[in-house]
Amino acid sequence: MFCLFSLVSLLLIPVICSREWEVKYSSMTKCALKGSTITLLGSYKHPNHLTVTEIFWTVNPYKGKSINLMNHTDYRDRVQFFPGKEGLFFLKLSNVTHTDEGMYCLRIVTGVEDQNYLGYPGPELKVTDLRVEIPAEIIEGASPVLFCKTTCYLSDKTNFTWYKNGKRLSDSIVSDQLLLSSVSRDDTGNYSCAPRNQKHLSSPAVTLSVRYPPKSVSVSISPSGVIVEGDSVTLICSSDSNPPALIFRWFKENQSSSVGSGQSFIISSFSSSHSGRYSCEAQNQHGSQRSVSVSVAVEESRSSLIGVSGGISAAVVLMAVILMVFIGLLIRRKRATPSEEQNPRGSAHSKTPGAPEDTYMTLDPKSRSSEYDTLDNMKRSSENTDDPKAQDPTYYNSDK
Repeated sequence: MFCLFSLVSLLLIPVICSREWEVKYSSMTKCALKGSTITLLGSYKHPNHLTVTEIFWTVNPYKGKSINLMNHTDYRDRVQFFPGKEGLFFLKLSNVTHTDEGMYCLRIVTGVEDQNYLGYPGPELKVTDLRVEIPAEIIEGASPVLFCKTTCYLSDKTNFTWYKNGKRLSDSIVSDQLLLSSVSRDDTGNYSCAPRNQKHLSSPAVTLSVRYPPKSVSVSISPSGVIVEGDSVTLICSSDSNPPALIFRWFKENQSSSVGSGQSFIISSFSSSHSGRYSCEAQNQHGSQRSVSVSVAVEESRSSLIGVSGGISAAVVLMAVILMVFIGLLIRRKRATPSEEQNPRGSAHSKTPGAPEDTYMTLDPKSRSSEYDTLDNMKRSSENTDDPKAQDPTYYNSDK
């Protein structure tokens, strides 16, 4: 009989206990994004002979102390309680931060001392940030995968939206992974992810940089105007590459080896021997490309230009002088009167009547005057005599 009573007692004890205090939670772990709003759900049962006077949520209870979150300075403006049917009780917490991490429990208070209940352990809240992870190096033509990462598991139902430079990508992409097929430099940009339709919770943007060999290699010439012999000429090589090209080689047409290196190729004193077509080759660790050749030619030197200009000026002056002399002779001839031209035997020392005072006739004294022969003969005779008067050349011209 005793054994039968004991067995019945053992069977009834769990039933009686089950009618005592009981607290259940919808989940014992909760992962929330920083800045989001979370909801915790709990239900409770209490002994029928006790009357519940207060129910509240508390965080990290210790040593029997349970602080009502509604009265907590860090939660007061962010927390709400919602009692529901059949003993359900909700906690809504907005704008969660990492300081909100911890264990949340239901605290049930009755009107009987020492008949209060704490639903311990409660759900553990973890707060996470979103972050985008990309491969360390992405080379043009590869197909990298970008990941939207968290420090705790959100939910199977969490869908994601991807953004490039702040603009939403295809709506068909809802996974926490983003595949970029055969990337090019156009895929370079800032990528971020966020829960679907919650852009305000997006991750910090991460820059994706596609690496590629030099492209669009070109040569520019400085100075860009006419190149004169003796000028200093600089050829500059430009390219589009990632990372930037660090190796540059210069080539001249019809020469097998390079003629220089460096992004700038300087010819300090340009001459005709430097004229020709030049090209440059830019190279980084992913490849190289050579530019289209450009023509660089020297013009006439400044000294030559000055010499030619001076020669032309001198020739012009000389021609002008010759022309003036010729015109002067024509004018002088026109000034001679007809009587002078018809009387060629006039005195060589007499002025032509009607002619200007400074105009004289030029005559041959030997052929134009018989007096010249007489005087000439007298002079010769005097040279052969001892008469001093005869030797005086002025004697015969004197009035004496």
